[in-house]
Amino acid sequence: MSQVVAELQPLRTGRNRASSKLASLTFRQRLVKRALYRNHCAFALLLNRFRQRITPTGWLVLITAIVIGAVGADTNASHGYETFSLLACMILGSALCAPFGRPRLSVERFLPKFGSVGQRLNYRLVVRNQSGGLQAGLKLIEDLPDPRPTFEEFVLTPEPGEQRRNWVDRYYGHYRWRWLLARNVRARIEEVSLPPLVAGQELSVSASLAPLRRGVLRLEATTVACPDPFGLFRSLRRLPLPQSILILPKRHELLAFQLPGTIKYQQGGVSMASSVGESEEFVSLREYRAGDPMRRLHWKSFAKLGKPIVKEFQDEFFVRHALLLDTFGTHAATELFEDAVAVAASVACAIQDQDSLLDLMFVGAEAYCFTSGRSVGRIEKMLEILASVHLCVDKEFSELEQLVVDHAAEISGCVCVFLGWDSSRQRLAQTLRAREIPVKVFVITMDEKAPAPGVMAADPNNFHTLPMGKVAEALAAL
Repeated sequence: MSQVVAELQPLRTGRNRASSKLASLTFRQRLVKRALYRNHCAFALLLNRFRQRITPTGWLVLITAIVIGAVGADTNASHGYETFSLLACMILGSALCAPFGRPRLSVERFLPKFGSVGQRLNYRLVVRNQSGGLQAGLKLIEDLPDPRPTFEEFVLTPEPGEQRRNWVDRYYGHYRWRWLLARNVRARIEEVSLPPLVAGQELSVSASLAPLRRGVLRLEATTVACPDPFGLFRSLRRLPLPQSILILPKRHELLAFQLPGTIKYQQGGVSMASSVGESEEFVSLREYRAGDPMRRLHWKSFAKLGKPIVKEFQDEFFVRHALLLDTFGTHAATELFEDAVAVAASVACAIQDQDSLLDLMFVGAEAYCFTSGRSVGRIEKMLEILASVHLCVDKEFSELEQLVVDHAAEISGCVCVFLGWDSSRQRLAQTLRAREIPVKVFVITMDEKAPAPGVMAADPNNFHTLPMGKVAEALAAL
Protein backbone atom coordinates (compact mmCIF):
# COMPACT_ATOMS: atom_id res chain seq x y z
CA MET A 1 0.00 0.00 0.00
CA SER A 2 1.38 3.40 -0.93
CA GLN A 3 2.65 5.86 1.64
CA VAL A 4 0.01 8.42 0.69
CA VAL A 5 -2.81 5.95 1.29
CA ALA A 6 -1.24 4.92 4.59
CA GLU A 7 -1.21 8.55 5.71
CA LEU A 8 -4.94 8.76 5.04
CA GLN A 9 -5.87 5.84 7.27
CA PRO A 10 -8.37 6.64 10.03
CA LEU A 11 -6.91 9.45 12.07
CA ARG A 12 -8.67 10.43 15.27
CA THR A 13 -9.64 13.76 13.75
CA GLY A 14 -12.85 14.07 15.70
CA ARG A 15 -11.50 12.93 19.05
CA ASN A 16 -11.40 16.36 20.69
CA ARG A 17 -14.89 17.34 19.56
CA ALA A 18 -16.30 13.91 20.46
CA SER A 19 -14.67 14.09 23.89
CA SER A 20 -16.25 17.48 24.50
CA LYS A 21 -19.70 16.11 23.61
CA LEU A 22 -19.21 13.15 25.94
CA ALA A 23 -18.05 15.51 28.66
CA SER A 24 -21.32 17.40 28.36
CA LEU A 25 -23.19 14.31 29.65
CA THR A 26 -23.86 14.07 33.36
CA PHE A 27 -22.18 11.39 35.44
CA ARG A 28 -25.42 9.41 35.65
CA GLN A 29 -25.95 9.63 31.88
CA ARG A 30 -22.41 8.43 31.16
CA LEU A 31 -22.81 5.58 33.64
CA VAL A 32 -26.07 4.41 32.07
CA LYS A 33 -24.73 4.74 28.51
CA ARG A 34 -21.58 2.82 29.44
CA ALA A 35 -23.62 0.00 31.01
CA LEU A 36 -25.91 -0.22 27.98
CA TYR A 37 -22.91 -0.25 25.65
CA ARG A 38 -21.21 -3.08 27.56
CA ASN A 39 -24.41 -5.13 27.57
CA HIS A 40 -24.84 -4.67 23.82
CA CYS A 41 -21.18 -5.64 23.21
CA ALA A 42 -21.36 -8.77 25.38
CA PHE A 43 -24.65 -9.96 23.87
CA ALA A 44 -23.39 -9.39 20.30
CA LEU A 45 -20.20 -11.34 21.04
CA LEU A 46 -22.05 -14.29 22.59
CA LEU A 47 -24.61 -14.37 19.78
CA ASN A 48 -21.90 -14.34 17.11
CA ARG A 49 -19.98 -17.19 18.75
CA PHE A 50 -23.14 -19.24 19.20
CA ARG A 51 -24.09 -18.74 15.54
CA GLN A 52 -20.65 -19.97 14.48
CA ARG A 53 -20.80 -23.09 16.64
CA ILE A 54 -24.32 -24.34 15.89
CA THR A 55 -25.15 -25.96 12.54
CA PRO A 56 -28.45 -25.61 10.59
CA THR A 57 -29.39 -29.08 11.83
CA GLY A 58 -28.58 -27.98 15.35
CA TRP A 59 -30.90 -24.98 15.00
CA LEU A 60 -33.71 -27.29 13.85
CA VAL A 61 -33.21 -29.70 16.74
CA LEU A 62 -32.92 -26.89 19.29
CA ILE A 63 -36.11 -25.14 18.12
CA THR A 64 -37.97 -28.44 17.97
CA ALA A 65 -36.89 -29.30 21.52
CA ILE A 66 -38.08 -25.91 22.80
CA VAL A 67 -41.47 -26.24 21.11
CA ILE A 68 -42.01 -29.83 22.29
CA GLY A 69 -40.86 -28.90 25.77
CA ALA A 70 -43.44 -26.13 25.94
CA VAL A 71 -46.24 -28.34 24.56
CA GLY A 72 -45.40 -31.35 26.71
CA ALA A 73 -44.89 -29.53 29.99
CA ASP A 74 -47.82 -31.46 31.48
CA THR A 75 -46.55 -35.05 31.48
CA ASN A 76 -49.97 -36.41 32.41
CA ALA A 77 -51.68 -34.91 29.36
CA SER A 78 -48.95 -35.52 26.76
CA HIS A 79 -46.11 -37.91 26.05
CA GLY A 80 -44.11 -35.20 24.26
CA TYR A 81 -41.69 -35.13 27.18
CA GLU A 82 -40.24 -38.40 25.89
CA THR A 83 -39.28 -36.79 22.59
CA PHE A 84 -38.03 -33.72 24.46
CA SER A 85 -35.80 -35.90 26.65
CA LEU A 86 -34.33 -37.61 23.58
CA LEU A 87 -33.61 -34.30 21.84
CA ALA A 88 -32.19 -32.81 25.03
CA CYS A 89 -29.80 -35.74 25.40
CA MET A 90 -28.71 -35.35 21.78
CA ILE A 91 -28.05 -31.64 22.29
CA LEU A 92 -26.14 -32.24 25.52
CA GLY A 93 -24.07 -35.07 24.03
CA SER A 94 -23.29 -33.01 20.94
CA ALA A 95 -22.19 -30.03 23.02
CA LEU A 96 -19.90 -32.24 25.12
CA CYS A 97 -18.35 -33.95 22.09
CA ALA A 98 -17.73 -30.77 20.05
CA PRO A 99 -14.54 -29.63 21.87
CA PHE A 100 -12.80 -32.95 21.13
CA GLY A 101 -13.05 -32.66 17.34
CA ARG A 102 -10.53 -29.88 16.80
CA PRO A 103 -9.21 -30.18 13.21
CA ARG A 104 -5.52 -29.98 12.30
CA LEU A 105 -5.09 -27.94 9.12
CA SER A 106 -2.77 -25.34 7.66
CA VAL A 107 -4.27 -22.63 5.47
CA GLU A 108 -2.66 -20.17 3.08
CA ARG A 109 -4.66 -17.31 1.55
CA PHE A 110 -3.96 -15.56 -1.78
CA LEU A 111 -5.76 -12.20 -2.04
CA PRO A 112 -5.79 -9.78 -4.98
CA LYS A 113 -4.33 -6.32 -4.44
CA PHE A 114 -7.59 -4.39 -4.86
CA GLY A 115 -11.32 -4.86 -4.71
CA SER A 116 -14.27 -2.55 -5.32
CA VAL A 117 -17.46 -1.96 -3.40
CA GLY A 118 -20.36 -3.72 -5.08
CA GLN A 119 -18.14 -6.01 -7.17
CA ARG A 120 -17.67 -9.56 -5.91
CA LEU A 121 -14.09 -10.82 -6.06
CA ASN A 122 -12.69 -14.32 -5.91
CA TYR A 123 -9.52 -15.48 -4.22
CA ARG A 124 -7.79 -18.74 -3.47
CA LEU A 125 -7.15 -20.76 -0.30
CA VAL A 126 -4.61 -23.58 -0.08
CA VAL A 127 -5.46 -26.11 2.64
CA ARG A 128 -3.27 -28.97 3.91
CA ASN A 129 -4.35 -31.81 6.20
CA GLN A 130 -1.73 -32.05 8.95
CA SER A 131 -3.40 -34.89 10.85
CA GLY A 132 -2.69 -38.59 10.45
CA GLY A 133 -6.18 -39.54 9.31
CA LEU A 134 -9.18 -38.54 7.24
CA GLN A 135 -10.89 -35.25 8.01
CA ALA A 136 -14.37 -34.71 6.61
CA GLY A 137 -17.18 -32.16 6.90
CA LEU A 138 -14.83 -29.23 7.51
CA LYS A 139 -15.67 -25.62 6.69
CA LEU A 140 -13.54 -22.47 6.55
CA ILE A 141 -14.82 -19.24 8.11
CA GLU A 142 -12.99 -15.96 7.48
CA ASP A 143 -12.65 -13.69 10.52
CA LEU A 144 -13.86 -10.26 9.41
CA PRO A 145 -13.17 -7.05 11.38
CA ASP A 146 -15.25 -6.66 14.53
CA PRO A 147 -18.34 -4.64 13.52
CA ARG A 148 -19.17 -3.54 17.07
CA PRO A 149 -19.04 0.27 17.27
CA THR A 150 -16.94 2.19 19.75
CA PHE A 151 -18.52 3.83 22.77
CA GLU A 152 -18.20 7.24 21.13
CA GLU A 153 -19.98 5.99 18.00
CA PHE A 154 -22.76 4.44 20.07
CA VAL A 155 -23.38 7.64 22.02
CA LEU A 156 -22.86 10.24 19.27
CA THR A 157 -24.24 8.56 16.11
CA PRO A 158 -28.06 8.46 15.97
CA GLU A 159 -29.89 6.05 13.74
CA PRO A 160 -31.61 7.74 10.77
CA GLY A 161 -35.19 8.47 11.80
CA GLU A 162 -34.48 7.70 15.45
CA GLN A 163 -36.46 10.76 16.57
CA ARG A 164 -39.63 9.02 15.41
CA ARG A 165 -39.14 6.05 17.78
CA ASN A 166 -40.65 5.90 21.26
CA TRP A 167 -38.67 7.03 24.27
CA VAL A 168 -37.89 3.46 25.39
CA ASP A 169 -36.18 2.60 22.10
CA ARG A 170 -34.32 5.91 22.13
CA TYR A 171 -33.19 5.40 25.74
CA TYR A 172 -31.92 1.82 25.41
CA GLY A 173 -30.58 2.29 21.88
CA HIS A 174 -31.35 -1.25 20.67
CA TYR A 175 -32.24 -0.18 17.13
CA ARG A 176 -29.33 2.25 17.06
CA TRP A 177 -26.99 -0.59 17.99
CA ARG A 178 -28.39 -2.87 15.29
CA TRP A 179 -28.04 -0.11 12.70
CA LEU A 180 -24.43 0.59 13.73
CA LEU A 181 -23.58 -3.12 13.56
CA ALA A 182 -25.00 -3.38 10.05
CA ARG A 183 -23.21 -0.22 8.99
CA ASN A 184 -19.84 -1.42 10.27
CA VAL A 185 -19.92 -4.77 8.44
CA ARG A 186 -17.18 -4.26 5.84
CA ALA A 187 -17.68 -7.39 3.73
CA ARG A 188 -19.54 -10.65 3.45
CA ILE A 189 -17.71 -13.95 2.91
CA GLU A 190 -19.58 -17.22 2.68
CA GLU A 191 -18.27 -20.26 4.47
CA VAL A 192 -16.16 -22.54 2.29
CA SER A 193 -16.99 -26.25 2.44
CA LEU A 194 -14.03 -28.60 2.13
CA PRO A 195 -14.18 -32.09 0.60
CA PRO A 196 -12.85 -35.01 2.68
CA LEU A 197 -9.09 -34.72 3.11
CA VAL A 198 -6.83 -37.73 3.58
CA ALA A 199 -3.68 -37.51 5.67
CA GLY A 200 -1.17 -35.03 4.21
CA GLN A 201 -3.43 -34.02 1.31
CA GLU A 202 -3.11 -30.47 -0.04
CA LEU A 203 -6.06 -28.83 -1.76
CA SER A 204 -6.72 -25.48 -3.42
CA VAL A 205 -10.26 -24.07 -3.04
CA SER A 206 -11.82 -20.81 -4.20
CA ALA A 207 -13.63 -18.34 -1.97
CA SER A 208 -15.79 -15.34 -2.76
CA LEU A 209 -15.76 -11.96 -1.04
CA ALA A 210 -18.41 -9.23 -1.41
CA PRO A 211 -16.99 -5.85 -0.25
CA LEU A 212 -19.56 -3.55 1.37
CA ARG A 213 -17.33 -0.68 2.54
CA ARG A 214 -14.37 1.06 0.97
CA GLY A 215 -11.03 1.29 2.72
CA VAL A 216 -8.56 -1.27 4.02
CA LEU A 217 -10.21 -4.62 4.72
CA ARG A 218 -8.16 -6.62 7.21
CA LEU A 219 -8.60 -10.36 7.58
CA GLU A 220 -6.96 -11.43 10.82
CA ALA A 221 -7.51 -15.19 10.76
CA THR A 222 -9.29 -18.16 9.21
CA THR A 223 -11.39 -20.40 11.46
CA VAL A 224 -11.75 -24.10 10.70
CA ALA A 225 -15.11 -25.57 11.80
CA CYS A 226 -15.46 -29.29 12.44
CA PRO A 227 -18.89 -30.85 13.21
CA ASP A 228 -19.49 -33.23 16.12
CA PRO A 229 -20.68 -36.84 15.51
CA PHE A 230 -24.35 -35.75 15.77
CA GLY A 231 -23.84 -32.83 13.37
CA LEU A 232 -25.46 -30.32 15.75
CA PHE A 233 -22.49 -28.29 16.99
CA ARG A 234 -19.03 -27.50 15.63
CA SER A 235 -15.63 -27.16 17.21
CA LEU A 236 -13.66 -24.13 16.03
CA ARG A 237 -9.94 -23.73 15.54
CA ARG A 238 -8.67 -20.25 14.78
CA LEU A 239 -5.63 -20.03 12.49
CA PRO A 240 -3.97 -16.57 12.56
CA LEU A 241 -3.57 -15.38 8.97
CA PRO A 242 -3.32 -11.56 8.92
CA GLN A 243 -3.72 -10.00 5.48
CA SER A 244 -5.31 -6.87 4.06
CA ILE A 245 -6.83 -5.71 0.80
CA LEU A 246 -7.69 -2.18 -0.29
CA ILE A 247 -11.34 -1.82 -1.27
CA LEU A 248 -11.87 0.97 -3.80
CA PRO A 249 -15.00 3.16 -3.62
CA LYS A 250 -18.15 2.35 -5.51
CA ARG A 251 -18.46 3.85 -8.99
CA HIS A 252 -21.70 4.71 -10.73
CA GLU A 253 -22.48 4.83 -14.41
CA LEU A 254 -21.80 8.38 -15.52
CA LEU A 255 -21.56 9.51 -19.10
CA ALA A 256 -18.17 11.02 -19.90
CA PHE A 257 -18.45 14.79 -19.94
CA GLN A 258 -16.10 17.60 -20.79
CA LEU A 259 -15.99 20.39 -18.25
CA PRO A 260 -15.58 23.67 -20.14
CA GLY A 261 -12.48 25.62 -19.31
CA THR A 262 -9.75 27.71 -20.84
CA ILE A 263 -6.16 26.63 -21.40
CA LYS A 264 -3.88 28.12 -18.76
CA TYR A 265 -0.16 28.40 -18.25
CA GLN A 266 1.24 25.63 -16.04
CA GLN A 267 4.59 26.21 -14.43
CA GLY A 268 6.93 23.46 -15.57
CA GLY A 269 4.90 22.55 -18.65
CA VAL A 270 4.25 18.99 -19.76
CA SER A 271 7.40 17.70 -18.11
CA MET A 272 5.91 18.67 -14.77
CA ALA A 273 3.63 15.71 -15.30
CA SER A 274 6.38 13.19 -15.78
CA SER A 275 9.35 14.32 -13.70
CA VAL A 276 10.31 16.08 -10.54
CA GLY A 277 11.34 19.71 -10.80
CA GLU A 278 10.47 22.57 -13.13
CA SER A 279 11.83 21.53 -16.53
CA GLU A 280 10.01 22.49 -19.72
CA GLU A 281 9.00 20.94 -23.04
CA PHE A 282 11.85 20.40 -25.55
CA VAL A 283 11.64 22.62 -28.67
CA SER A 284 15.00 22.69 -30.50
CA LEU A 285 18.80 22.93 -30.27
CA ARG A 286 20.79 26.17 -30.36
CA GLU A 287 24.27 27.50 -29.61
CA TYR A 288 25.33 28.06 -26.06
CA ARG A 289 24.76 31.50 -24.52
CA ALA A 290 26.33 32.92 -21.41
CA GLY A 291 24.24 31.95 -18.40
CA ASP A 292 22.74 28.76 -19.87
CA PRO A 293 22.81 25.92 -17.30
CA MET A 294 25.33 23.18 -18.00
CA ARG A 295 22.69 20.46 -17.50
CA ARG A 296 21.08 21.58 -20.80
CA LEU A 297 24.17 20.83 -22.88
CA HIS A 298 23.51 18.43 -25.77
CA TRP A 299 26.71 16.42 -25.62
CA LYS A 300 26.30 14.58 -28.92
CA SER A 301 25.98 17.85 -30.85
CA PHE A 302 28.85 19.34 -28.83
CA ALA A 303 31.10 16.43 -29.87
CA LYS A 304 29.98 16.60 -33.50
CA LEU A 305 30.25 20.38 -34.05
CA GLY A 306 33.09 21.13 -31.67
CA LYS A 307 31.17 23.94 -29.94
CA PRO A 308 28.69 23.90 -27.07
CA ILE A 309 25.10 23.26 -28.10
CA VAL A 310 22.21 23.43 -25.62
CA LYS A 311 18.64 22.16 -25.63
CA GLU A 312 15.95 24.84 -25.81
CA PHE A 313 12.64 24.46 -24.01
CA GLN A 314 9.38 26.36 -23.80
CA ASP A 315 6.60 26.46 -21.26
CA GLU A 316 3.35 24.66 -21.93
CA PHE A 317 -0.28 25.77 -21.64
CA PHE A 318 -2.96 23.14 -21.06
CA VAL A 319 -6.23 22.42 -19.23
CA ARG A 320 -6.26 21.58 -15.53
CA HIS A 321 -9.48 20.57 -13.74
CA ALA A 322 -10.11 20.42 -10.00
CA LEU A 323 -12.30 17.89 -8.19
CA LEU A 324 -13.34 19.16 -4.75
CA LEU A 325 -14.56 16.63 -2.19
CA ASP A 326 -16.43 17.98 0.82
CA THR A 327 -15.26 16.08 3.92
CA PHE A 328 -16.91 18.27 6.57
CA GLY A 329 -19.73 16.73 8.59
CA THR A 330 -20.74 14.97 11.80
CA HIS A 331 -20.75 11.25 12.60
CA ALA A 332 -24.42 11.18 11.56
CA ALA A 333 -23.38 12.14 7.99
CA THR A 334 -21.38 8.95 7.40
CA GLU A 335 -23.77 7.49 4.82
CA LEU A 336 -24.05 10.88 3.13
CA PHE A 337 -20.27 11.05 2.90
CA GLU A 338 -20.03 7.53 1.42
CA ASP A 339 -22.33 8.61 -1.40
CA ALA A 340 -20.20 11.73 -1.92
CA VAL A 341 -17.02 9.64 -2.24
CA ALA A 342 -18.78 7.38 -4.76
CA VAL A 343 -19.78 10.43 -6.81
CA ALA A 344 -16.22 11.80 -6.70
CA ALA A 345 -14.84 8.42 -7.85
CA SER A 346 -17.41 8.30 -10.68
CA VAL A 347 -16.51 11.81 -11.82
CA ALA A 348 -12.78 11.02 -11.70
CA CYS A 349 -13.34 7.98 -13.94
CA ALA A 350 -15.57 9.98 -16.31
CA ILE A 351 -13.01 12.76 -16.81
CA GLN A 352 -10.25 10.81 -18.55
CA ASP A 353 -8.57 13.26 -20.86
CA GLN A 354 -4.91 12.49 -21.41
CA ASP A 355 -4.24 16.10 -22.42
CA SER A 356 -5.40 17.58 -19.10
CA LEU A 357 -4.64 17.29 -15.41
CA LEU A 358 -7.12 16.49 -12.65
CA ASP A 359 -6.48 17.74 -9.10
CA LEU A 360 -8.32 16.01 -6.25
CA MET A 361 -8.63 18.44 -3.32
CA PHE A 362 -9.98 17.69 0.15
CA VAL A 363 -9.20 18.28 3.81
CA GLY A 364 -8.36 15.50 6.23
CA ALA A 365 -5.69 15.64 8.90
CA GLU A 366 -4.39 18.48 6.67
CA ALA A 367 -5.22 19.96 3.27
CA TYR A 368 -4.45 17.57 0.40
CA CYS A 369 -4.13 18.05 -3.35
CA PHE A 370 -3.37 15.02 -5.54
CA THR A 371 -2.89 15.24 -9.29
CA SER A 372 -3.44 12.71 -12.09
CA GLY A 373 -3.19 12.89 -15.88
CA ARG A 374 -0.34 13.63 -18.32
CA SER A 375 1.85 10.94 -16.73
CA VAL A 376 1.58 12.42 -13.22
CA GLY A 377 -0.48 9.52 -11.99
CA ARG A 378 -3.09 7.04 -13.11
CA ILE A 379 -6.73 7.18 -12.19
CA GLU A 380 -6.22 4.00 -10.14
CA LYS A 381 -3.98 5.96 -7.77
CA MET A 382 -6.72 8.55 -7.25
CA LEU A 383 -9.20 5.77 -6.48
CA GLU A 384 -6.78 4.41 -3.89
CA ILE A 385 -6.72 7.81 -2.24
CA LEU A 386 -10.52 8.10 -2.30
CA ALA A 387 -10.73 4.66 -0.70
CA SER A 388 -8.99 6.01 2.41
CA VAL A 389 -10.65 9.41 2.82
CA HIS A 390 -12.57 9.99 6.05
CA LEU A 391 -14.93 12.58 7.47
CA CYS A 392 -13.31 15.62 9.04
CA VAL A 393 -15.38 16.58 12.08
CA ASP A 394 -13.03 18.94 13.90
CA LYS A 395 -12.13 21.50 11.20
CA GLU A 396 -13.85 24.32 9.38
CA PHE A 397 -14.94 24.48 5.74
CA SER A 398 -12.77 27.57 5.32
CA GLU A 399 -9.68 25.31 5.07
CA LEU A 400 -11.01 23.83 1.82
CA GLU A 401 -11.77 27.36 0.57
CA GLN A 402 -8.19 28.42 1.25
CA LEU A 403 -6.82 25.33 -0.54
CA VAL A 404 -8.90 26.13 -3.63
CA VAL A 405 -7.95 29.82 -3.63
CA ASP A 406 -4.25 28.89 -3.46
CA HIS A 407 -4.62 26.84 -6.67
CA ALA A 408 -7.25 28.97 -8.42
CA ALA A 409 -4.74 30.61 -10.79
CA GLU A 410 -3.95 27.19 -12.35
CA ILE A 411 -7.50 25.79 -12.48
CA SER A 412 -9.36 25.72 -15.81
CA GLY A 413 -12.60 24.18 -14.46
CA CYS A 414 -13.92 22.76 -11.21
CA VAL A 415 -16.26 19.93 -10.14
CA CYS A 416 -17.56 20.27 -6.57
CA VAL A 417 -19.08 17.39 -4.57
CA PHE A 418 -20.74 18.90 -1.48
CA LEU A 419 -22.49 17.41 1.56
CA GLY A 420 -24.79 20.40 1.77
CA TRP A 421 -25.59 23.73 0.18
CA ASP A 422 -25.18 26.28 2.96
CA SER A 423 -23.75 29.78 2.78
CA SER A 424 -20.08 28.70 3.08
CA ARG A 425 -20.36 26.24 0.20
CA GLN A 426 -22.25 28.73 -1.94
CA ARG A 427 -19.56 31.29 -1.18
CA LEU A 428 -16.88 28.95 -2.50
CA ALA A 429 -18.83 28.37 -5.72
CA GLN A 430 -19.33 32.12 -6.09
CA THR A 431 -15.60 32.74 -5.56
CA LEU A 432 -14.74 30.35 -8.40
CA ARG A 433 -17.35 31.86 -10.70
CA ALA A 434 -16.04 35.35 -9.92
CA ARG A 435 -12.65 34.20 -11.20
CA GLU A 436 -14.37 33.04 -14.42
CA ILE A 437 -13.73 29.38 -13.62
CA PRO A 438 -16.53 27.08 -14.89
CA VAL A 439 -18.10 25.19 -11.98
CA LYS A 440 -20.20 22.00 -11.87
CA VAL A 441 -21.80 21.31 -8.48
CA PHE A 442 -23.13 18.01 -7.10
CA VAL A 443 -24.96 18.30 -3.76
CA ILE A 444 -25.74 15.11 -1.81
CA THR A 445 -28.96 15.60 0.19
CA MET A 446 -30.57 13.67 3.04
CA ASP A 447 -33.96 13.64 1.31
CA GLU A 448 -35.35 14.08 -2.16
CA LYS A 449 -36.22 17.74 -1.58
CA ALA A 450 -33.78 19.72 -3.72
CA PRO A 451 -32.29 22.92 -2.22
CA ALA A 452 -32.55 26.21 -4.08
CA PRO A 453 -29.70 26.71 -6.60
CA GLY A 454 -28.70 29.98 -4.93
CA VAL A 455 -25.54 31.33 -6.57
CA MET A 456 -25.86 28.65 -9.29
CA ALA A 457 -29.29 29.90 -10.40
CA ALA A 458 -27.72 31.54 -13.45
CA ASP A 459 -26.22 28.18 -14.51
CA PRO A 460 -28.82 25.51 -13.58
CA ASN A 461 -27.39 22.93 -16.01
CA ASN A 462 -24.27 22.67 -13.83
CA PHE A 463 -26.14 22.34 -10.50
CA HIS A 464 -27.33 18.83 -9.56
CA THR A 465 -28.84 17.48 -6.34
CA LEU A 466 -28.44 13.76 -5.59
CA PRO A 467 -30.64 12.17 -2.86
CA MET A 468 -28.76 9.92 -0.45
CA GLY A 469 -29.28 6.26 -1.34
CA LYS A 470 -30.51 7.11 -4.85
CA VAL A 471 -27.31 8.55 -6.28
CA ALA A 472 -27.00 5.97 -9.07
CA GLU A 473 -30.51 6.70 -10.36
CA ALA A 474 -29.97 10.46 -10.14
CA LEU A 475 -26.66 10.30 -12.04
CA ALA A 476 -28.17 8.07 -14.72
CA ALA A 477 -30.90 10.65 -15.26
CA LEU A 478 -28.45 13.50 -15.95
